[in-house]
Amino acid sequence: MGLSEISAHPERLPFYLLVLMLAFACHEFAHAYTADRFGDPTPRSMGRVTLNPRVHLDLFGTILIFLVGFGWAKPVLINPNHFRRPRLMNLIVSLAGPLANLLLAALGVLGLYLLQAANAFEGMSHGMLVAVSLFFLILIQLNLVLFLFNLLPLPPLDGYRILESFLPLRLRLKLAGVGQWFVFLFLLLVFVPSLSSATLGRLFALRGPILTGMERGLSALFGFSFDWSQLIYSV
Repeated sequence: MGLSEISAHPERLPFYLLVLMLAFACHEFAHAYTADRFGDPTPRSMGRVTLNPRVHLDLFGTILIFLVGFGWAKPVLINPNHFRRPRLMNLIVSLAGPLANLLLAALGVLGLYLLQAANAFEGMSHGMLVAVSLFFLILIQLNLVLFLFNLLPLPPLDGYRILESFLPLRLRLKLAGVGQWFVFLFLLLVFVPSLSSATLGRLFALRGPILTGMERGLSALFGFSFDWSQLIYSV
């Protein structure tokens, strides 16, 4: 997603904004709520234990998403020293954000199955079908991208904090000393097309197998496979 796509399809902008607000809010809330439950008062003291998107969105980071296809929300600050088992609980808190995006994608697929089970698509007007198609496709695809992207083991992403949880203190301190180079590598991966295609492109290709796994589970539950041809737009 970027400025060129929005320019070509301006009707998608409200749906991207809605899904981004939902995805970012749930991601950061998951971090804050989990840390709060584990005994760290920091997120609650900063007003982050909420699903209110205004608390979590970073204006500049959100604008960049539409300009260059990359952006961010306000990170939730935590203090692992408040945790009873700092390493384990810090790992769970770090995982909570990406898993929240995976859950949103799964709920999107579930929503489509429920609509098909109720034969809801047959009674929709053309405009309603377009809106439903755009919302659910963007909800599923964007949250799968956020899930995978945030698992990259590079700062400032959650994957880096997850990696740190498995490393001994001496190695964590060494990594912290060269952290600025990891940030530089992260920027190269995002903004250099050849590197991005060879790394992020292959990473995001995992959306297909993940979506297939969700469909198989729901197909077994509902007794039918979702008919994607009912949806008008592809994202």
